[in-house]
Amino acid sequence: MGNDAPSRLIAGAMSGTSADGVDVALTRVTGRGLDMRAQLVRHHHRPYDAALRGAIFHLRDTGRASLAELARLAREISMTYALTVNEALVSANLKASDLAAVAAHGQTLFHGPPNTIQWFDPALVAAEVGCAVVSDFRRADLAAGGQGAPLVPFADYILFRHPTKNRVLLNIGGIANLTWLKSGGTLDDVIAFDTGPGNCLSDHVCRTHVPNGPGHDPGGQLARLGKLSRDALDKLMRDPFVRAKPPKSTDGPALIKLFESIEELRDASFYDRLANATVFAAGAIHLAIAAFLPGKPDELIVSGGGTKNFTMMAHLRGQFQGEVLTTDDAGVPSDAKEAIAFALLAAATLDGEPSNVPSVTGAKRPVVLGSITPRP
Repeated sequence: MGNDAPSRLIAGAMSGTSADGVDVALTRVTGRGLDMRAQLVRHHHRPYDAALRGAIFHLRDTGRASLAELARLAREISMTYALTVNEALVSANLKASDLAAVAAHGQTLFHGPPNTIQWFDPALVAAEVGCAVVSDFRRADLAAGGQGAPLVPFADYILFRHPTKNRVLLNIGGIANLTWLKSGGTLDDVIAFDTGPGNCLSDHVCRTHVPNGPGHDPGGQLARLGKLSRDALDKLMRDPFVRAKPPKSTDGPALIKLFESIEELRDASFYDRLANATVFAAGAIHLAIAAFLPGKPDELIVSGGGTKNFTMMAHLRGQFQGEVLTTDDAGVPSDAKEAIAFALLAAATLDGEPSNVPSVTGAKRPVVLGSITPRP
């Protein structure tokens, strides 16, 4: 890469469907297009406060809110984004003037292509941080006939492609999604899609049974105490989405509705429901790898909150014949990986470079993603 390659600092900011809070990755991006490189300068996480997290899940679960509640929610989410970015800058001894932009995904409230809602106020974040904001990444792909998701495969290809190894990048957030990177392949060879649940079902079970608890199964330890229902798992694994060929994407509320429709699980114990939710997530991932990829992966590289669920990781390792790693092993901190990805997407937006992957989303053409809100 020549010395004239552009270099800019971008604050990638991400909150996933688990709605646990905002991750910010201050990322030094050099180069353009597929020749970009990313260096993490600082990662910072700020959890949503309990009331905000509860309001997000209430809206996602019920689909109901007043206009005033929607407006308040956008402000609180955006203020949390701004605060997290500013805290990251302070911890790295940097200023807003050092940033080319904040790359903000926003909080998913609904995703059902061709419709989607990532709730966020970019003008408020631009004002609170003091720099430009790139946001609303999904809509241009949807307008081009795509699913609007997953978008991270563009960054996966930049960060993890390998000349001799077939790799699968698996992110386990609320939803699990994977990216197939063919050894020595081009961007057009990339395959990526949502496999089904990641943590959303086990988080739902925890919120339902222990409403004042942490809202998740720490380390997956509670799932180990439950018994599996073969009949329930067979019904879950026969779900049309799980068995549908890509491109495809889904959202948490649809999967929760599926889980709650299984008769064998309605009156099951807390631990049994957790066990089945966890094994279903791992099983859907394994089915996707076996059924929808053109070759055998040499490596499965995992990121997201699911890496901390040791029960789920044990099931993945037990079912996968290749090597199972985390992105930390490949030099990219798992907790920061998605935020780094959005920093790369924003860099492409600023350069006017397309960053959707039509072979992944089903879009009719490559498009430049995101909207730019200028620095105030």
